[in-house]
Amino acid sequence: MKSKKYFFFDIDGTLTDKDTGIVVPSAREALSRLQDNGHFVALCTGRAQYKARLILEDLGLTNMVCCGGGGIVLNNQIIKNEPLDIKKVRTLINECENNNIGYLITRDDSEKAYHKDTLFVEQSGGRYEPTHYVFDKNLDINATESIYKAYVSVKPEDEHLLPSLNDIGHLRYVPQYLIIQHDKKDKGIIETMELLHADIKDVVVFGDDTNDLIMFDERWTSIAMGNATDEKLKEKANYVTDTSVNDGVKKACEHFGWI
Repeated sequence: MKSKKYFFFDIDGTLTDKDTGIVVPSAREALSRLQDNGHFVALCTGRAQYKARLILEDLGLTNMVCCGGGGIVLNNQIIKNEPLDIKKVRTLINECENNNIGYLITRDDSEKAYHKDTLFVEQSGGRYEPTHYVFDKNLDINATESIYKAYVSVKPEDEHLLPSLNDIGHLRYVPQYLIIQHDKKDKGIIETMELLHADIKDVVVFGDDTNDLIMFDERWTSIAMGNATDEKLKEKANYVTDTSVNDGVKKACEHFGWI
């Protein structure tokens, strides 16, 4: 075997067929073979811990950076799962209220989303994932101590109404709303490597979307999928492989002799 590597994989569009959400069989095989060859294999995702845990178990893995870098799981143990910067979220939500923009917040690591009115659902149609909506007419953002994610029903052309977006991590998967979450996958990877007492030059990351740009660091090996949605990602990558559905993960691992 070549020297041990530490792999961090994005999920959607990297390990999965983005159209179906199903893990590509060749990617599943590659992950299993990487582990058999003694490499460290982890997910690196923006998904909350409770949600990412499902695919972690399905893939037979025990390690991940989740919550956009705010969470770390090693050997199936939650090492950290930190909320967002409460001051920054409060500033953003107050801007939403001043501009009649709907929002949801999650107070813990679960699918519970809290709201005090129906604006978010009316404006966006609701979240595009399983959600337990919790209505609280007395919800006070300035008295809420912990927020793990927020969802804001602002259209792309109206983002200028929320200037504090420049100070907080966010991404947009659909036109109807923004997801407010950590944007520090790179820091989550570095912290994981420190916990493992391993050299960051041995890190290998795989990604396909704009929110993966942050983890394409010049100190380690970055691999972009052929279906990458952002050309900047391909430009920043050390290697561009085939698309996820055309066995991109497996082909890259074979190209470098990791499997």
